[in-house]
Amino acid sequence: MAAGNGKMATDWRHKFWINFWNWRTIAQLIFLAIVITCSILAWNTLARNMRSSGLAISFDFLGDPASFDIADTPFPYKASDSYTKALQVGLVNSLKAIAASIIAATVLGVTVGVSRLSSNWLLKQISRIYVEVLRNTPLLLQMFFWYSAIFLTVNAPIALGFATIAKDGITITGLKMTLSSEFCALVLGLTMFSSAFIAEIVRGGILSVPKGQTEAAKALGLNDFQTMRKIVLPQALRVIIPSLTSQYVNIAKNSSLAIAIGYTDIYRIASTTINQTGRPVNVILIIMATYLLISLTISASMNLLNRQFQIVER
Repeated sequence: MAAGNGKMATDWRHKFWINFWNWRTIAQLIFLAIVITCSILAWNTLARNMRSSGLAISFDFLGDPASFDIADTPFPYKASDSYTKALQVGLVNSLKAIAASIIAATVLGVTVGVSRLSSNWLLKQISRIYVEVLRNTPLLLQMFFWYSAIFLTVNAPIALGFATIAKDGITITGLKMTLSSEFCALVLGLTMFSSAFIAEIVRGGILSVPKGQTEAAKALGLNDFQTMRKIVLPQALRVIIPSLTSQYVNIAKNSSLAIAIGYTDIYRIASTTINQTGRPVNVILIIMATYLLISLTISASMNLLNRQFQIVER
């Protein structure tokens, strides 16, 4: 009798979980159908409104001459080139600023984050003030500050040995390369602002590592630098990388603020294209797809990196 009751209970639980998973599947299918339906309705509404305005969702205008010059061009471009090439120039400019800002913000953020845990009181307090000031100040205001404080106030070129600062930008002596003032102000603003958040992410990741790991490293004779580099940071990366991904994506999206200081990124060139072609929806769709692709690429790359540092359970 007891064996029969046990079998009935097992069968009941089995049927319950089958029904549960079936309901989950049905709910997901219903939700997916709702999303697809809403997307189709939104697209049809957009197409109908554009037709009533005498417009069409087409991108044939991209082959027309852009008829405007671009100050900062990473490859040859002239005003007679197409809107497609102009947008490509803007895209490369955006990617340059994003890549430079991510690298610089990571280096500076890790340095400040580690300094916040330093036993040196002065270094610790300076790092804390750095984080609090930059993290609680608007990014756009910081960009305006760096642009006006460094470049607009320069009356004569300032030589620093390895570089020369002038109103039109920074010239790196050894590489014979000139970075425009708008590019420098954008990268500097993004770097300083984002590094404050990265510093807190790094500090939190380091604090998540058990103190016993540090004590064991010291018992083995490792100094503070070796302990941080070989023991603490590799373990802290499991906590740091997921949050770091969000900051990198924010850097990519915040780079669109470059239009405020006149840097010719893809957003500024797109704005000029909208004014000249009268195709706001078409161009905005291109910009949305571009930033979405950049963000997804960053997320996918960081997710691959994150898998390398996760603990594999056996």
